[in-house]
Amino acid sequence: MTSLNWVALYTLTRKEMTRFFRIWTQTLLPSPISMVLYFVIFGSLIGARIGSIDGYHYIEYLAPGLIMMAVINNSYSNVVASFFGAKFQRNIEEMFVAPMASWAILLGFILGGICRGCIVGLIVTGVALFFTKLHLQHPALIVLVVLSTSMLFSLAGLLNAIFSRKFDDINIVPTFILTPLTYLGGVFYSIHMLSPFWQKVSYFNPILYMINAFRYSMLGISDVHVMTSLTFIMVANVFCFLLAWRLLDKGTAIKA
Repeated sequence: MTSLNWVALYTLTRKEMTRFFRIWTQTLLPSPISMVLYFVIFGSLIGARIGSIDGYHYIEYLAPGLIMMAVINNSYSNVVASFFGAKFQRNIEEMFVAPMASWAILLGFILGGICRGCIVGLIVTGVALFFTKLHLQHPALIVLVVLSTSMLFSLAGLLNAIFSRKFDDINIVPTFILTPLTYLGGVFYSIHMLSPFWQKVSYFNPILYMINAFRYSMLGISDVHVMTSLTFIMVANVFCFLLAWRLLDKGTAIKA
């Protein structure tokens, strides 16, 4: 039974990767195009007026945030769309009646989201090199932050898909929660530029910790202590993983 689960995990992961590679114009291409616009408008045009932040040119400061934003959005959207599509087409039920453990289903979708998030992150990194030089202060930390963040938002996408009943439901969280939190998470600015009140409010934004952990790994600067950021990301991963595993094991919103 254990070997069957590993075969099932491999098959599901390969299927998830094949899915987003097959429609690469919808999954891999939009983010680099959007990032080019961000670099041109915010980095080159507006950045020239802003000057520098924490000793770095604005476009250098901006680059890590844009890369992480692409990782977050693609990890999330890959899993929420794929899992809800499986629910809508009723083929998710085939996984539950097959000799396939719930942890294998969970990991299969998560690995698909991580792969897409990391691939798009690499593509956006390549795009960034056309506009600015990139710094790699802590390479090992870069890998850790990208993998753990993409895993967290893959889990968030799966949780959203589990409770969604129609296609409109999978757009509520990205539109009204994820996008505002991303834009207010320190991608385009340092929270030290805000008033004391809004600085305190910003600390309740979970994406702030991921953006700053990644910026620290690249530039060596952060608005939040890096250990605080890493602890938050890891704790959130464990909580979301156990919650998603429990929901899949019970068949919440899936099994009749």
